Amino acid sequence: MALTAGIVGLPNVGKSTLFNAITQAGAESANYPFCTIDPNVGIVEVPDVRLQKLTELVQPKKTVPTAFEFTDIAGIVKGASKGEGLGNKFLSHIRQVDAICHVVRCFADDNITHVSGNVDPVSDIETINLELILADLETVDKRIGRVEKLAKQKDKAASYEFEVLSKLKEAFENERPARAVEFTEEQLKLVKQLHLLTIKPVLYVANVSEDEVADPSGNSYVQQVREFASNENAKVIVICAKIESEIAELDGEEKAMFLEELGIEESGLDQLINAAYHLLGLATYFTAGVQEVRAWTFRKGMKAPACAGVIHTDFERGFIRAETVAYDDLLAAGTMTAAREAGKVRLEGKEYEVKDGDVIHFRFNV
Repeated sequence: MALTAGIVGLPNVGKSTLFNAITQAGAESANYPFCTIDPNVGIVEVPDVRLQKLTELVQPKKTVPTAFEFTDIAGIVKGASKGEGLGNKFLSHIRQVDAICHVVRCFADDNITHVSGNVDPVSDIETINLELILADLETVDKRIGRVEKLAKQKDKAASYEFEVLSKLKEAFENERPARAVEFTEEQLKLVKQLHLLTIKPVLYVANVSEDEVADPSGNSYVQQVREFASNENAKVIVICAKIESEIAELDGEEKAMFLEELGIEESGLDQLINAAYHLLGLATYFTAGVQEVRAWTFRKGMKAPACAGVIHTDFERGFIRAETVAYDDLLAAGTMTAAREAGKVRLEGKEYEVKDGDVIHFRFNV
């Protein structure tokens, strides 16, 4: 799926260190030939224990995980919405991503200068949020003047749009992002056409020191970020970017030992990948045969033919049926044959909405 999450943050918050960890832990280039298409895009494999279990079950010649893209967004300073610093580049890069991973500094270190002079994660978040809000306000202001004239002429469509734009303008003037405004389903369709920056879903990444990553409960900065994020129903991932860059250089066994020594069950990078993946409404289905066990990314809500098209357009064009079994049912049965005998394998048609974890064999004819 051509969806990507952009990593943003103020200077010296650990954004570049985290992105370097992502690129070091990148997916194998042989499986993803376009992974070097842009130096500011990192492609990582999506960690999924189900893929490992299916591999043990099927014993294929090859196992291929699904992958996910992160984009390193140009740095930002106050005044970006007016073109200050790399503001224009920053805003154009944000427009191209589907979700935002906002890295926030949650550690004190006299050797690393903070752009504002002191560590204040909520202020950092608000600085970037305000620049995005101001850019969106400019977008709405340009549109609302034209629409208002038509609305005064009793144009129904214009009156409806003016109502929505006015709602957005009020929110922006009160420094609230578009994602915090309640819209009906119909209004949201109109809002999405505006391509606003603050409508994009956000995940906050609290970057802590090495000493606190195993137990960040005593970190007051992290608590501040969590309180702020709760007002937006946003998730917070706690990482130590410095440690992640070290972990990224290790192989599987060394990585597991290192995490155990630190008292961490799952690396911050793995948590970040999974959280960003789900933030975008992405899910995974599997194909499993002796030649290959493979994970495939799809958007939640996609129907069987569209999911077949993720593999190849011919699969979608000539779709007949999807032979489907839930991952848990297959694992419990032990083999596909046993799953069939237990009545767990289903033949699904064109209207079937694929579920996360489905193991599918597509039947098609072209």
